[in-house]
Amino acid sequence: MERPQLLDGRLKIRHLVLVDAIASAGSVVRAAERLHVTQPVVTRALHEVESILGVRLYDRGPRGLAPTPFGDAFVDHARAVLAQLRSASDHLAELAGADTGTVAVGTYLAGSNLLLPLAIARLKSGRPKVTVIVREANPEALTAELLAGTLDLVVGRLTVLDDAERLRQETLYREPIRLVTRAGHPAAVAGAARLAEVIHYPWVVPVAETALRRELEAAFLREALPLPADRVECMSILTTRHLLLHTDSVAALPELVIRDEPGLCHLPVALPSLGSSVGVTEPAGRQPTPAARALADCLRAAATDLRAPAAA
Repeated sequence: MERPQLLDGRLKIRHLVLVDAIASAGSVVRAAERLHVTQPVVTRALHEVESILGVRLYDRGPRGLAPTPFGDAFVDHARAVLAQLRSASDHLAELAGADTGTVAVGTYLAGSNLLLPLAIARLKSGRPKVTVIVREANPEALTAELLAGTLDLVVGRLTVLDDAERLRQETLYREPIRLVTRAGHPAAVAGAARLAEVIHYPWVVPVAETALRRELEAAFLREALPLPADRVECMSILTTRHLLLHTDSVAALPELVIRDEPGLCHLPVALPSLGSSVGVTEPAGRQPTPAARALADCLRAAATDLRAPAAA
């Protein structure tokens, strides 16, 4: 196919908004509702985009629209352009008022309990009018939001990236994974030192699509043990904390998650293969807004404070 001429003035921002809306909504009807226009307007605009690109973005069927490979590819580019425009808008607005703005940050497990709250407190002490939006989800969902432009950065355990060329990572500190129970738990009283000694208790484990879950399964496999049958699969630190404090549950958590938690303790079970680098993930090709840059600076400073007690 011939290379589409996308800078000849025919492709408009509204076309990119339309493509994003159709991909998110899954149908022309729902996209029209989301954009507050009529269905014929959406259909006509979609035909315009396909004519400009010279390819079919969606296959029409009785069950609605199904994206073609061209559609999947163009949606990614459209969202990246829209994210850049939103970033430019935020950047200009913040330059007009340096102490205002909004930063959206995603987090999960490592980083959510201490690092991010400390960084937000530091940020708000200097820039109280900056709005911080915090979203908690699994790493895959947060990465998708980061690439789509709805998040500025993600804080948590760093893993190998599928989109390494589109994202950049910065390690803030290393944090071991430890087994955690409530103080007074029978395994804690007995000084349990092997996985086999705690497998019969209830467990709280990460959900299946996370790197920590895969590593935990590998640790059990090395001991010729199955994953505990009595388990809750959970990504919420608040739910995990409640289960640990009020039941005989065991959980594998980043060490700092239970710092300053008098009701919880670590078991002396060696998990040499389980460790994590905690840090920040950002889009590689997007200039951070002043608010996002300020939060990243506060995360670095907070990480330095967290490392200090460990070094001492």
